[in-house]
Amino acid sequence: MNHFQRYLAEEYAEDFWDGRIARRDALKVIATVTGSVLLAESFLAACAPRGSGASLPTAAASTTASATVNRRSTDAPHPAASPPPPISGTVAPDDPQIEAASVTYPSIEADVMAYRARPAAGGPFPVVLVCHENRGLTDHIRDVARRVAKAGYVALAVDLLARQGGTQAVGADNVPGLLGSLPPEQFVADFVGGLDYLRGQPYADADRAGMVGFCFGGGVTWLVATRVPSLRAAVPFYGPHPPVADVPGIQAAVLAIYAGRDDRINQGIAEIEAAMQREGKVYEKVIYPDVDHAFHNDTGSRYSPQAAQDAWMRTLEWFDRYLRQS
Repeated sequence: MNHFQRYLAEEYAEDFWDGRIARRDALKVIATVTGSVLLAESFLAACAPRGSGASLPTAAASTTASATVNRRSTDAPHPAASPPPPISGTVAPDDPQIEAASVTYPSIEADVMAYRARPAAGGPFPVVLVCHENRGLTDHIRDVARRVAKAGYVALAVDLLARQGGTQAVGADNVPGLLGSLPPEQFVADFVGGLDYLRGQPYADADRAGMVGFCFGGGVTWLVATRVPSLRAAVPFYGPHPPVADVPGIQAAVLAIYAGRDDRINQGIAEIEAAMQREGKVYEKVIYPDVDHAFHNDTGSRYSPQAAQDAWMRTLEWFDRYLRQS
């Protein structure tokens, strides 16, 4: 299995052992990823409950942050007055300050579907690519794209299942398995195609592009950062990091956001942090204690309002620093 397939299988195994889903549902999804019910049975057994989990750095404040390795003169902290105000909570599709629509554009041997949201007037604006979770392009991710637009960016949320007819066409139960069957380089190509599409739009400045993704989409955000040197900023939320051998390809400033209770993802923090620092990359991490994986998703059971608000504020500050001021 590649690291995305392993991530998808492990996530559903973890959901079973944590009591969030039934065993048969976990096996069904894991089997679609591994291609075998027998392998799914073995995988689920191998992911037996852990103990209390590896200890994580703690702090009296609500977050723990690493030092940043600076490699550009524009990486100095920005003035206090410059960041945009935090934007959180649902933004309606008909909000008069934004314009949102479904779009299509060419990628590898196919037209890709995406949801584009942008400020209603002015421009050109910097671009923020948005990658969905393992549930596909849901209403929640469309809402995230509108939040990005409300903060003054052109957001493009790509449906990575476009070749299969799109998230809604394949059905929620089939999304994880289908995502696991796709080549990761196709994910990169579809986001690169999105940037190429936006380069032809008068309202977008695609030369100032960043990316944000959640869970599976956090992993895709890491991957795109290793493959697209023009990407200026990346904010992966609790996503699996790429092989450390790919870190030299990262040119984006990375803000990695983690949940304190997310033992599975957090086991990789030390490795990716050491690689980023060894290669002299711009990198910060934030760990929110006492919250779970997927804490930013306000439609899910693990939503944590305080952590989600703070993480979103930090995300917008990061994009302000590296997409507007640099």
